Amino acid sequence: METVARSLVPARLDRLPWSGFHNRLVAALGVAWVLDGMEITIAGAVGSVLQDRRTLGLSTVEVGVTGTVYLLGEVVGALVFGRLSDRFGRRKLFILTLGLYLIANGITAFSPNLAFLLVFRFLAGAGIGGEYSAIHSAIDELIPSHYRGRVDLAVSGTYWLGAMIGTASTYVLLNPDVLPVDVGWRVGLLIGPLLGVVIWTLRRRLPESPRWLLMHGRQEEAERTTAAIEEAVERSGRPVPPVDESRAMEFRPHGAPSYREIARVLVRDYPRRTILGTTLMISQSFLYNAIFFTYVLVLSTFYGVTPQDASKYLFAFALGNLAGPLLLGPLFDTVGRRAMISSTYIVSGVLLAVTAWLFKQGALTATTQTLLWSVIFFFASAAASAGYLTVSELFPLEIRALVIALFFSVAQGFGALGPTIFGALIGDRAHPHPVRLFYGYLFAAAMMVTAGLVALVLAVNAERRSLEDIAAPLSTRDAGR
Repeated sequence: METVARSLVPARLDRLPWSGFHNRLVAALGVAWVLDGMEITIAGAVGSVLQDRRTLGLSTVEVGVTGTVYLLGEVVGALVFGRLSDRFGRRKLFILTLGLYLIANGITAFSPNLAFLLVFRFLAGAGIGGEYSAIHSAIDELIPSHYRGRVDLAVSGTYWLGAMIGTASTYVLLNPDVLPVDVGWRVGLLIGPLLGVVIWTLRRRLPESPRWLLMHGRQEEAERTTAAIEEAVERSGRPVPPVDESRAMEFRPHGAPSYREIARVLVRDYPRRTILGTTLMISQSFLYNAIFFTYVLVLSTFYGVTPQDASKYLFAFALGNLAGPLLLGPLFDTVGRRAMISSTYIVSGVLLAVTAWLFKQGALTATTQTLLWSVIFFFASAAASAGYLTVSELFPLEIRALVIALFFSVAQGFGALGPTIFGALIGDRAHPHPVRLFYGYLFAAAMMVTAGLVALVLAVNAERRSLEDIAAPLSTRDAGR
């Protein structure tokens, strides 16, 4: 049996001031959400192009299948690579998953038929799904505790920066006067890999999480890595404050736990946190998938907006989603998790209910509908990002990546129902159903308000606290035996 060890590594990382090292870390790791936002936006935009006989000549159903396969790949990638990240380390996995995405999506651009397209869309989705687990684990474990909330929210919110880039690029790429029909969509699928190659070179210079090294019996390497990070901070001109010796932790390396241990932690040790995470993730995923994936359909069915003009409205919608996490994020570290998580969920739900009533009354135009949705999702985007923050910081380090993957997968499963349900509620342009859609909006609003109330009761005051204080690693529990 290994002896009990003692280390100040977590305390040393948490007391660091913000520096250029942290900027590089966020830039190199946070790009995953940008890439996903670009992918889904561009893929959605090229769907109609792929039905052209000059391209792949797909049917409407086949275009829908390509989107489903990508989302399925994300779920499988999150589960597989989440487990591997806990077992083999954050660094190996965030390099591997980005590499998989780059290769698979690059090959996808040269698809000669549907089968080829589906295989590599699945693999590209798996790479992005694996990114979520590895990068959120690494960011939480390397970012000082005083900044963890705002950084997590900002990183998640950059999905909408990717959506804006994707929307803007389609103006050129899908314009037949600029590029041939069978060329523009292929170039669009190559944008993400080209950006990813630049980021991949930055990632190779990032260190492994010292916390992960520590819990896997590699204490000397963890100490050296932490010292190198401290030196990088000092070189950027930021003095490193002294560390509180009383913050040293005792541990016995545990390694990757079994599935039985994982189930015990989720169900027996932290049932309230499991309920909280499940509620937050399912509600935000249902809301986003229901609204975002039927956004253009609502504008065209009820307001007569053409697909070309819908891109302009989508850009404004994405801007509101991007602004929310960036502007509200610091409050999650100052005002606190419980107040901010509950309020963003409840406020977005109430605003959605009010907007739904105005919609049913016929009081809105395409412009006012978009403006109200932008305000709603200013808060809802922060709420959704807070869901990822919650599940990534409330469980022991040894299972962090897999827990993120599990909650993500459950949320995606329920969220996938949203577009189908709302598509049926909308109807078609000949027979629209505003009243049915009104009740659908009320249901989504009720889910968000309910999640906010659950957070008001169950949320953990995790702001400005060390990860080890929020959830004791399994290794420190073993040390006490």
